[in-house]
Amino acid sequence: MPSSLKHLLFMVVPLVVIFAVLPGVYQNHLLLFNFVIFLILAQGVNIIYGFTGYLPFGYVGFFGAGAYGFAIMVMQYQTPAVLAVIVAGLVGVALGLLLTPLLRLSGAYFAIANLAASLAVLHFVANPALESVTRGPYGVALSGTFDPNMAYAAAVVVMALTLVFVVFLKNSRFGLALQAVREDSVSASMAGVDVVRMRVIAWLASALVAGLAGGVYAWYVSVFYPDNVFSGDFSIFAIVFALFGGVATITGPIIGVIMLYGIYNLIGFTAPQYFQLIYGLLIMGLVLFLPAGLVSLATRRGWHVP
Repeated sequence: MPSSLKHLLFMVVPLVVIFAVLPGVYQNHLLLFNFVIFLILAQGVNIIYGFTGYLPFGYVGFFGAGAYGFAIMVMQYQTPAVLAVIVAGLVGVALGLLLTPLLRLSGAYFAIANLAASLAVLHFVANPALESVTRGPYGVALSGTFDPNMAYAAAVVVMALTLVFVVFLKNSRFGLALQAVREDSVSASMAGVDVVRMRVIAWLASALVAGLAGGVYAWYVSVFYPDNVFSGDFSIFAIVFALFGGVATITGPIIGVIMLYGIYNLIGFTAPQYFQLIYGLLIMGLVLFLPAGLVSLATRRGWHVP
């Protein structure tokens, strides 16, 4: 059986089934939805950082753009919610195309420029002069499309599609070429790899994932402000979750989200006075002792980690 098919059968399908069934068993629907959203965003970060080495501090810009793409389609054109989610993903791709010049930068320069770009999009959306289009800083209310059950189902579908794409990256020649570019772009170019094209495709794919996530988030919450959907927490959490589990793998971001977001909710509610300390110590321990993430514990023992 091909590795990609094995990964789909033994990892992706069970995860999707679990999150599809859990709402009927577990009553905290919002918590489950947030888990799904962060699973999507962590894999989106995995696509751009794990396979190309670009760390997107401003990743939330695509998420917020998708949320407002959804909102504008619903408010201005009365578009059906499912179609508006697709448009939200395309808005993320359009923003990614606009920001492709950032790929000329690398390292900290790229990370800072990407963060600045996301702040620029936030201020553009929140401009009072655009109140008739985006509602400016006054927030969006989409009560006509409020349907948390359908929005949750759409989020699970987006998560499944994202995981399938990451499985493809992990097991395809295209994914191997991306990792070669990440390790040594000069050598990869000399071997015949189109470095620019590879990076742009990964960049736009990650933008599409975040845009779709922003669209289903807007559908689920229905009422939000620019500061909500452009909050840096989305970028920070997605990056930390992906790094904690281990990037350039399928399982790493999944482990990171389930463990860290689970701990975040457990400590945040049961011992909020110790939350920042415990969470900070966990992240420090990761950076100091497991820079390649938790999956490195298995690889050190010679185990294969998908």
